[in-house]
Amino acid sequence: MATTMQAAVLHGREDVRIEQVPVPEAGPGELIVRVGAALTCGTDLKVFRRGYHAKMIRPPALFGHELAGTVVELGAGVENFKQGDRVVALNSAPCGACYYCKRGQENLCDDLLFNNGAYAEFIRIPARIVAKNTLLVPEHVPFEYAALTEPLACAVHGFTDSHPREGDTVAVIGGGPLGLMILHVAALSGCEVIALVKHDGQAEAAKQLGAAQVVQSSEIAEAIAKTRALTGGRGVDIAIEAVGVPAAWQEAVELVRKGGTVNFFGGCATGTHVSLDTNRIHYNDITMKATFHHTPAICRKSLEMIASGRFQASAFITGHAHLFELHRVFEKLMNRNAEIKTVIVP
Repeated sequence: MATTMQAAVLHGREDVRIEQVPVPEAGPGELIVRVGAALTCGTDLKVFRRGYHAKMIRPPALFGHELAGTVVELGAGVENFKQGDRVVALNSAPCGACYYCKRGQENLCDDLLFNNGAYAEFIRIPARIVAKNTLLVPEHVPFEYAALTEPLACAVHGFTDSHPREGDTVAVIGGGPLGLMILHVAALSGCEVIALVKHDGQAEAAKQLGAAQVVQSSEIAEAIAKTRALTGGRGVDIAIEAVGVPAAWQEAVELVRKGGTVNFFGGCATGTHVSLDTNRIHYNDITMKATFHHTPAICRKSLEMIASGRFQASAFITGHAHLFELHRVFEKLMNRNAEIKTVIVP
């Protein structure tokens, strides 16, 4: 194996460079994986725009976190994997010992270990992620589909955390990758989904992925009126915000019926605030919650969904690019085109 490799290094705001860096070596309990496919995602786009992520990455740092590939080196003590195994290594693993882990809230672990470096030829998988959140990929599943496990796990978590019932009407605000995943999961679960999107490409994708209705508008007041009209003015059972801007959080609260549930799924920038109608929330008995990240159990469920073929993985892969094109790919994604996910091939 070579001693150096090409890898994307984040240096700051809109500054990602492809550099020659040492190939990582496996320490005790660790794996080195040859990246077969790495995927762009909304979180990485946010990190590219902002130049950092409060929980996950501080520059300069290796970049990217959705990947699948082949095990090429095992550290001392690794017993569950062998060279040549096809794996998806998730981007985090909980400690299992803190207050939150013991209460079954592993996504909120006080010592949640994150891993970055998917946009590279090889990636080192920390021992804890090897032990708790690295999964074998069935032979029939392409690497680029398997790499969807992490974002799908977030989507499944957000949907199930909203406590849906079969037949519920669910409004999903946002036609980005996560919004489309949530609506697809909701449709597969027997819910009637209303997709609120802005662009033609998003509207087409929403219909393909199971949205019963699509409300396409860039005006929030118009989108609210149209969505409520589709429910006879009552409002939806569940509204899930998947944009990550305060105005959309406020919009979600206006979409739900009495007794409905709002999930603030999209993460807003640090320091932002929202203004909510306390009278409406109280007298309409509205449940409001947020969902962050995923757990190892949900990741396993998500890979099973992909492997079963029920989840339309191919619909989420809308482009392929070489590693050296990464900066151009992110600039393109910032312009809100019809791309959902681009496979970055090292």
